Amino acid sequence: MTQFRTILDVTAVEWLEGLGLTKEEIPDVIIVEGSWWREQRLNWRMGYLDEVRELGFPDIFWGKWKNKKIGFCMAYGAPRTVEIIHLFGVLGTKLAIQIGTCGGLQSFEKTGDVILPEIAFTRDGVAHHFGDVEAASADLGWVDQAETLLKSHSHTVHRGAHMTWSSLFTETAVMMEAWHKAGILSVDMETATTFATAKYFNMPAISMLVVWDDLTRGKRFLDPLTEEGQVALDRANKNVFEVALALAETL
Repeated sequence: MTQFRTILDVTAVEWLEGLGLTKEEIPDVIIVEGSWWREQRLNWRMGYLDEVRELGFPDIFWGKWKNKKIGFCMAYGAPRTVEIIHLFGVLGTKLAIQIGTCGGLQSFEKTGDVILPEIAFTRDGVAHHFGDVEAASADLGWVDQAETLLKSHSHTVHRGAHMTWSSLFTETAVMMEAWHKAGILSVDMETATTFATAKYFNMPAISMLVVWDDLTRGKRFLDPLTEEGQVALDRANKNVFEVALALAETL
C-alpha cells in the first residue's frame, strides 16, 4: 500500500535540523513582514538585532534582542506566510507578529496611521484550511499592549475588522467599495493567514499594519506621497518593528 508523507508530518526535530537551530535557540517571537521592498526592510529590521544569521532555509533570519530570541522573514502573500507561521508553530514559538503595510478603506485613515486588526476576513486562499472559514482573530490582550505602545509613539491607531485578500492584482473597485461600506478598515495579503495558522498551533498572534494605499481616494502605492506623508509612512514602518521588539521583551 502506498504511504504518503506530507509536510504536516515533519517533526520539530526535523525542522530544527533543517533550520540549523538547537532547541535552546527556538525563537520567542516570529515576526513576518509582507513587502516588495525586501532588501530595504531586511536591512532596517536586522540592524536592531545582535548575532544575526540566516538559517538553513533561505530568507529566514535569527537574532537576539536583549535576552529574547527573534525569528524574522520577509513573507509576501499567504502561501509564504503560512509556511513560516506553521514552521515556528510546530517549534513552539510563543508569539507571532505580522507587520507590513496595507490599503486604507476608510476616509478617516491617513498615510502612516496604524491598523490593529481584531478580526481578519479570510479571503486569502489559505486560512480556511486551518479551520477559520470566514474570519480569524487576533489575541486581544496583545492588541491592547500594542495599542498602548504605538500611542506612546504618538501614532494614530485604528482597531477593528480587516480584510485579507489573495492578491493586489485581483482587487476590483467593486470589491473595495463593498468592503468600505461594510466598515472594514483595511486590506492586506497576510494577516488572516498569520492569525489562523497561529491559532492552529495555540500561538497568540497580532498584526500591526501601516496605512499606505489611500484606496478611498483612488491612490495606490505607485502614486507619489507628499513629503509629510512619506515621513509619516517611514516613521510608522520603523516603529511597528520597535513595538514588536518591545512586545517580545514582555514574554
